[in-house]
This record gives sequence, structure tokens and C-alpha cells, in this order.
Amino acid sequence: MARIDGRPVEDLLPGRQGRLLFVYLVLNRTRAVRRDELAEAVWPAGPPAAPEVALRALLSKLRSALGEGTVEGRDAVRLCLPPSASVDIEVANAAMHRAESALARGEWTSAWGPAQVALFTAGRELLAGEDVPWIDEQRRALADLHLRALEAYGIACLHIRGTELPAAERAGRALSRLAPFRESGHRLLIESLEQQGNLAEAIRAYESLRELLRDELGISPSPAIRRLHARLLESA
Repeated sequence: MARIDGRPVEDLLPGRQGRLLFVYLVLNRTRAVRRDELAEAVWPAGPPAAPEVALRALLSKLRSALGEGTVEGRDAVRLCLPPSASVDIEVANAAMHRAESALARGEWTSAWGPAQVALFTAGRELLAGEDVPWIDEQRRALADLHLRALEAYGIACLHIRGTELPAAERAGRALSRLAPFRESGHRLLIESLEQQGNLAEAIRAYESLRELLRDELGISPSPAIRRLHARLLESA
């Protein structure tokens, strides 16, 4: 999740509680966090017998692991990473902003790279094996970011065309599988198949969407998708 001077810091952290403490401080590093909030984040099932003593010991070990000046404050604690530090989630969110801004301007090649950065980062699992409410919330945010990145990457590939069309198709299939009621994934798949000359498969993809929406929600595809379907039928 975080690197300092290009060096991963996870192995330096003091055990499971130290890792939870560090990640929570990273995710909230724009503000000072109260000690009672930190204790709840580190011990979600209930604090130890002497939570203040235990938290003080963890913070001391964290300061030793990360270096002087990285963990500041007494009643409220704030993580102060050096300028060389890189936080993957922050990098992914910034890349997603650049990708969506480029798409809005119709700059497909400028969106392609940042969308991939966001896609690869958001696809990683955060703190695998940990069942903690605040981690679950962050995982949901990452899952949404992953869908947005997949869509942005697919749209960029679709408009770049050429050798990127198979990537647009893969993105459309993945998005349709992960978010089946999100029409953008189905549209991406249909259009990428159309541009590759696979009209019959594109029509079949539309029919799969139509049946899904009819059977599960009792609705029809949007007018834009229906117009796309009519265009396919005219070209077939």
C-alpha cells in the first residue's frame, strides 16, 4: 500500500495490530485521528485490558519502524509521510481523475495509461484475510474504482481502435460480468464486437442483455442500446 524511498514498509510494521494501525493512519493521513478512534480501528472486536498502554506501545513501535517525525501528536495522532512516499490508493484515485478528465475531452490516448494505473491498483485486495468494518468500506470504494477504471480503459481502447479493440472487448466482458446491470459494460462489449466485424456475436451480446433485464428487472435496455441494436441489424 505504501512505499518510502521506493521501499515497501509492510515488513517493518509491528504485527497485525501494527499493520491495521498503519493502514488506518495512511487512509486518514489528511487529518489528526483521536486515540479512541484508533483503538476502535485496531481492536474492532473490543479493546485489550489496558487500551491506552497497548496503543502507546504500538505507536512507539510504528515510529521506530517508519522513522522520526512520521507519527505526530499525543491526544490526536497524524501520519506525516515524507515527500518521497507513495500511497497506492492515492495514486490510483489521481490516475482515475486524469483518465476520466481525458475521456471527457475526447483525448483517448491520454486516458489509456492513467486508466490502466487505476485498474491494476484497484484490482488488488486490501489487507487480505482481515474482516474489519472500516476495511470493508474501503474495499467497496476500491471495487467501485476498479469498475470505473475498467470502463475508462475499455472506452479508451474502443476509440483508439486497431490492436486495442480486443482489449476493449475483454474490458466489456469483464465489466458485464462484475456489474451485470451496468449497461456501459454491455455497450462496450457490443461496440467492440461490432468494430471487429463480429456482428452476429454483437447481436447475441445485446440479446443476453435484453433477456437479463427482462427476467431480473422487468425492463428493457435503454434507448441508446436499442439504437445500437437497430444499427447492428441494418448492418447484418
